[in-house]
Amino acid sequence: MAGAAGSHAGRIARLIARALLLRCPRCGRATAMQRWFTVRPSCTACRFRFDRGEPGYFQGAGCLNLVVAELLFAVGLVTAVALTWPATPWTALTIVGAFVVALMPILFFPWSRTLWIALDLALRPSESHDESAAEDGV
Repeated sequence: MAGAAGSHAGRIARLIARALLLRCPRCGRATAMQRWFTVRPSCTACRFRFDRGEPGYFQGAGCLNLVVAELLFAVGLVTAVALTWPATPWTALTIVGAFVVALMPILFFPWSRTLWIALDLALRPSESHDESAAEDGV
């Protein structure tokens, strides 16, 4: 039983590691991103459809992106206030915070997509309908 849990944790770690490298989370052999804001329709190596054929599939990735940006802002703010209290530079924190909140979702965008695919694969292993057809132009 412990071996099964260890292999499952190892599989999840592999999926996430591949996603952090912006590779196909399923096989890791090809890049998942076509451009900074564009996910390939499918993996050029294993033909895995990145949107799994579901409309609105990447809405979860958008939520993940927002949560990461907000967490980074919150942790940064709490840390800055704790390190500078009682002479906290509120104006500087406001300006830096605005830049973090505006830029983080743009900078984190590709990873939010590939991490979303990896998390989905961890919870729902791929099935035959997740493959793109050869004529889809992969």
